[in-house]
Amino acid sequence: MKYILSLFLFVFFLAGCKKDDDFNPFTPRNPDPVNPTTTRPASIGIVGDTADVTKTTSGGVVIMGGGADVDAAFRWMIARSGGGDAVIIRASGTDAYNPYVNRLGSLNSVETLKIDSRKLAEDDGVARIIRNAELLFIAGGDQSDYTGYWKGTKVMDAINYLLTVKKVPVGGTSAGAAILGNFYFSGEKGSVVSSAALTNPYGSDILLYNGDFLRAPFLQSVITDQHFTQRDRQGRLVVFMGRIMKDWGKTPSGVAVDEATAVCIDDAGMAEVVGSNKAFFIKAFSDKAPETFTSNTPVTWNWSGQALRVSAVSAKAAGNKFNMVTFEPESTNGLTRSWWSVNTGRLSMVDD
Repeated sequence: MKYILSLFLFVFFLAGCKKDDDFNPFTPRNPDPVNPTTTRPASIGIVGDTADVTKTTSGGVVIMGGGADVDAAFRWMIARSGGGDAVIIRASGTDAYNPYVNRLGSLNSVETLKIDSRKLAEDDGVARIIRNAELLFIAGGDQSDYTGYWKGTKVMDAINYLLTVKKVPVGGTSAGAAILGNFYFSGEKGSVVSSAALTNPYGSDILLYNGDFLRAPFLQSVITDQHFTQRDRQGRLVVFMGRIMKDWGKTPSGVAVDEATAVCIDDAGMAEVVGSNKAFFIKAFSDKAPETFTSNTPVTWNWSGQALRVSAVSAKAAGNKFNMVTFEPESTNGLTRSWWSVNTGRLSMVDD
C-alpha cells in the first residue's frame, strides 16, 4: 500500500510540474531567450545572433564627416569585417544604426551600446562585447562625453585592442571621428569657431590633447575635423595644428572631412574618399612654425603664403587615393592642391 501511494504522489508531482512536452525534472532546462537590454550591459538593442562568432578581418579606419551617413563607407567596413559582429558605441541617442547597418551587408549581428557613465565604461561585460566585435563604429554626439566617460577605462582599452591587436575596421562620425586622431580637440568647453581661434589661439575653449586616448593606425601624427566646409572650420583647424607645434614641438597633419563624406584608410595606409563632398589633407612642415602665435594676438602663419600644403580630394572622383604613410596624393583623380597661410588673423587659400 505504501508503494502504491508513493508512486501515485510521484506521478502527481510530474503532472503538476510539466509545462511542455520535453520537460524532464532531472535535467536542466534550456535558458530563456537572451534579452540584450538586461543581460548585455549597456546594450540598447541588437539585430541578429547574440552568439559570438569568429571571422577573419582586415584592419581599417573610417573618418566620417557627420551629417548624412555614407553607405559606401559602411559597406567598406562590412567587407573588411568578414561578416562578423558589428558594434555601435555612443553616449546618447538610440539604436537607429542597427537596422541601417544591417541592411547594408551580411553580418552576424549589429548591436548598439550606450556607454554613458564611467561605471559602464569599466564594466567587464561591456568591454567583452567590444573586444568580440569584428566592426566598431563610434556614433556622433559630444566628444567631451566620450573623453569624460571612456578615457582611461576598460572601454578605451577594448577599442585600442581592436585597432592594434585584433585589427578590425573601426570608424566614427562627427564626434566619433573627432577622437580618432592621436591629437584631438575635446570640445569640453563647447565648440570653437574659426574667427575666434584665429584672433586668439589660446582662447579658454581651445582644449587639445596629445596621445592619451585612441591609437588608430596611420593617425598618430594626425588631428581630425568634421563638418568641415559646411561649418567654416578651416581656420580653427589651422590654429589646432599651430598649437600642436607650439605646445608640444610636434609636426602634425590634419585630416578634415565634409559632411556626407568619409575617408576610408586600409591596413596599408592607403586612403580613399567616398560619399558626396570632399576631404582635406593638410600638411605642416617642421621648419615652418607659425611666426606669431601667442595669447590674445591674431595669428600669423605666413611663410610667403606657403605655410601649409593642402590636398583636397573629391569623393565623386572614382579611383582617388591618398597615401597616409607619405602623406601625399597617390592619385590625381579628384585632386585639387593649394597653399594655406594666415596673416594677422586672416586665412588665405591659394590653389596651385
